[in-house]
Amino acid sequence: MLKPLMLVLAGLTLPGLASAQNLVEGEHYEVLPEPVETQVDEGKIEVTEAFWYGCPHCYNLEEPLNAWIADLPDDIGFQRMPATMGGDWNQHALAFYAADELGILDDTHSDFFHAVHEEKRSLTDVDAIADFFSDYGVSEEKAQQALNSFAVKSRVNQANARMRTMRLMGVPALMVDGRYLVTPSSAGSLANMPQIAEALVDKVREEREN
Repeated sequence: MLKPLMLVLAGLTLPGLASAQNLVEGEHYEVLPEPVETQVDEGKIEVTEAFWYGCPHCYNLEEPLNAWIADLPDDIGFQRMPATMGGDWNQHALAFYAADELGILDDTHSDFFHAVHEEKRSLTDVDAIADFFSDYGVSEEKAQQALNSFAVKSRVNQANARMRTMRLMGVPALMVDGRYLVTPSSAGSLANMPQIAEALVDKVREEREN
């Protein structure tokens, strides 16, 4: 009983304590053993969310994370990275990058989560994903072409390479500046993750100023 209670208390108290000065390595975040090359514009601080559409914790993180993203300052470059651990994970990664290539990702991202978790649709084969995309102004044929394209498969492979460098064993996770990793266990709760990431962004700002 003690451990769940400690997690609840962390969820209640940590938001007020989340600042660059109060963060403790190994307690609130981890430092990656090998930095990951960032992909945002030079001068910006990258925050990357690693997720899987089939993960219920990732789905539950969407609301607090989207609220945080809505007010991000200009010096933060936020991006999403689908986790690739084989099987359905890779099929969902294909769907994510295909939607981006088709220009419909902003419309499909939250709906894809909803379809998987609320409508109980697996959306793990190309035909099912193409049918899903057809509701967003693209033909099933064009969707299938994107899902099977070299460009999309290359992006999945690139995400897999980043995942290996991050040594991710699960999702959701937030990576800040290619160096700092925030997970639900380190943050105390899903809702705390964006606030810990924001405090790490402040830490990076301070590091760059010194």
